[in-house]
Amino acid sequence: MFRNSTRTTRTRIFETMSLRGLSRTFRTTSAFRSFSANAKPAFTSDRYQIQRGPYASIQNTHVSFFNDLLGRNRVISDPEECEGYNIDYSKIVRGKSSLVLKPKTTEEVSAILKYCDENRLAVCPQSGNTGLVGGSVPVFDEIVVSMKLMNKIIETNELAGVLTCEAGCVLEELDNHLANVGLMMPLDLGAKGSCLIGGCVSTNAGGLRLLRYGNLHGNVLGLEAVKANGDVVDCLNTLKKNNTGYHLKHMFIGSEGTLGIVTKVAIQCPPLPKAVNVAFLGLNSFDKVLKAFQLAKRELGEILSSYEMMDKLSLDSSMGAFGLKSPLTSVPGGHDFYVLLETSGSNATHDEEKLALFVEKALADDVIEDGTLTSDPAKVKNIWLLRERISEGVLREGYVFKYDISIPLPSFYKVIEVLRDRVRDPRIIRISGYGHLGDGNIHVQISIPNYEPDIAAQLQPFIFEYVSSLRGSVSAEHGIGFTKTKYLHMSRSSSEIELMHDLKKLMDPNGILNPYKVLHPVKAAS
Repeated sequence: MFRNSTRTTRTRIFETMSLRGLSRTFRTTSAFRSFSANAKPAFTSDRYQIQRGPYASIQNTHVSFFNDLLGRNRVISDPEECEGYNIDYSKIVRGKSSLVLKPKTTEEVSAILKYCDENRLAVCPQSGNTGLVGGSVPVFDEIVVSMKLMNKIIETNELAGVLTCEAGCVLEELDNHLANVGLMMPLDLGAKGSCLIGGCVSTNAGGLRLLRYGNLHGNVLGLEAVKANGDVVDCLNTLKKNNTGYHLKHMFIGSEGTLGIVTKVAIQCPPLPKAVNVAFLGLNSFDKVLKAFQLAKRELGEILSSYEMMDKLSLDSSMGAFGLKSPLTSVPGGHDFYVLLETSGSNATHDEEKLALFVEKALADDVIEDGTLTSDPAKVKNIWLLRERISEGVLREGYVFKYDISIPLPSFYKVIEVLRDRVRDPRIIRISGYGHLGDGNIHVQISIPNYEPDIAAQLQPFIFEYVSSLRGSVSAEHGIGFTKTKYLHMSRSSSEIELMHDLKKLMDPNGILNPYKVLHPVKAAS
């Protein structure tokens, strides 16, 4: 058992100790394999047999207009440089855009969209391009509007706990800025070093601490967005209570750039916790993962900020790719499941005592096998790396089918077991699952050396039909993007989808904003 407890010591660092000397048999995996990082996916339009919408093609006169508006250094037309904007982070989709625009102001975004709407030029808004459903890259030759240069922090209201900034600010840089005044961003993502806040808002990103701080629908106080015709919608409210009429900001949160381009955001930011503790636990069954979660909610209550689950194969992917080491070594071969549990509070002694009590009860009930507790910032960071680099690690194995889904907790891991039973193919490297068990969001990943249409056919639409049968969601936090448009009806009613189409026709009658995403293409107005 844990050698030291807060009942006998007030030290803030807990060592890794063996909880159970059990020897277990684990499912074997293929050795980690490295594939070329330069491999390009097939063009989306070719792989998925998509028909181009009724949009104009880019002409020299169009390029000349944008050069005059932005200057040549912010208009990219070099094919090699454009390629980076045409391929997504996961390398599952690839567009054919030959023009990338980099505005610096809302006025420039307005002028770009007004011109594109008048000339029927399709547009693909792009933030950090860290999405997993193909929502941030072109399908054909849409003009990419990159938001990376709109990266100014407008105001930091320390008293109210409100940050106002432009949409192109990097999430991690905002978090570092807020730490100087004792605040923090209410969301944390594995891609925080490259994702932009505008993209997070546009996809209603969830992340690692939604359990404690909620999603962006609740944390965004106001925003500014530009409609397809160039009109600027100013909803940049900074009040926490403003119950006056329609809450128009919600049209843009989670709409993935199909109704407008978010240019500014006002977001409420909680106080930076004074005490952060992490527990990394090894368990021998998913049933015990659920029991540990139930116990954690009961014993840790208001200080529980994150509860992340990883199966052994998921953890293997981050350790194998980056040479990371698990802090738990007592059981040969590792554990079947792991939990990364975080507490955030204002009193170190109080929090450590609560966490120690949780551990004692989990041990007494034979819920956990092994574990480590720490409050040391360096050790906390290293433990979080094990979880945060899973997605990146599995991408190094080749092509990955990634599914971001919400499932009722009793069936949370069942989807992995069902897929392993259904898809038995020697080309598959691993079928694994990890994610935010605290809010019911599991990330399913099936990795293979290269994209194989027959394996794709075994997975889709089966996985979405299975999720729908459990009354789950086909998209938990990454949106619908391009890859899930035909499965939207499995999580939304026909009346909801009809209203979505009505809003799209009203806000973007010519369908120029991020076409082929979320909804099926809207026909241009006659």
